[in-house]
This record gives sequence, C-alpha cells and structure tokens, in this order.
Amino acid sequence: MFYAFGGKIPQADPTAFVSESAEIIGDVKIGARCYIGPHSVIRADAAEIVIEDEVAVEDHVVIHAAEKCVIARRSTIGHGAIVHAKKLGAESSIGMGAILSLGCEIGEGSIVAEAALVPQKKTVPPDTLVAGIPAKPLRPLGQADRDSWQATKNWYVRLTERYLDHNDYFPVSQKMAYTK
Repeated sequence: MFYAFGGKIPQADPTAFVSESAEIIGDVKIGARCYIGPHSVIRADAAEIVIEDEVAVEDHVVIHAAEKCVIARRSTIGHGAIVHAKKLGAESSIGMGAILSLGCEIGEGSIVAEAALVPQKKTVPPDTLVAGIPAKPLRPLGQADRDSWQATKNWYVRLTERYLDHNDYFPVSQKMAYTK
C-alpha cells in the first residue's frame, strides 16, 4: 500500500513489483524491475529514500532514514533486515536479519552477512565480506563471489516479471485454496 506523507507521494516505476502488503510511505522512489516483498516497510517520513533499478527488498525488510538513503542498482536486502543506512553501493548484498545503523555506508559489491550489525556512520569498503556484532571485514570478495551473487540478482529480476504477470500471480479464494 502506498501512503502520502508531508505532501510527498511515493513513486514506483511500472515495471517494479510492490507487494500489496508492503507499506511505502512518503518520499520514496522505486526504480525499474525492483522487487519489494510482502510486509516490507519503506518509510520516508524524515528523509528521501531512493531505490535504484533491479533492487530486491525481501519480505519483512524495514528501510527508514534520518538522512537521504540511496540503495543503488542491483542490491539485494535479505528477509527481515533493518536498513537505516545512508548508502548501499551497487550490487551489494545485505544478509537476512542484518542491521545497518544510522548513516552507515556499504561499498559497491560488498556483502553484509546474516544477522550482522553495521554500527552508526561505519563505512564498509567495496567488494568486502563483513560479519559479526559489530560487523568486521572477513575477506575481500573475488570473481567467484560476484558470479554467484549475479545469479541471485538475475533470479530476482525474472521473479519480478513473473509477479507482474497476472496469469502467474493472482489472488485465489479460500474455497480454491482448500482441497479435500
């Protein structure tokens, strides 16, 4: 559901899929071929949130910002993550349940592991895997890492197309859902 706030109306490219149970509030811009999963909340009541093309925001993600937040192209944010970051670089991946605290920045191509905590104002360098509480660099990422994540990112772009196809994704009645 889309909600205006403070005179700002959310905007989404027509090729983006936004689940009906997601809440998109205020000064939000969603780019082409993005996937915004069920029960996600993107709340731009304090600052603008820009989600560039082909970003995947999985189920139950919360994105809120005290200053402008840019989630660059082809980033993936895993189920249940909390994002208060200033920037996620292009093709970055945020693990399930990770917390990106106020004003942090994630470098291009970097991976934040599941359940990691990136503290306030922390900068994660490009092409780096970080994990832990607080998140610390584990290793630089190589071509094999990038190739693996490209497959996931491509899968989400294809999934977005399927969700937009009303022959593939549509509501059903309880009567149809229950079988003997």
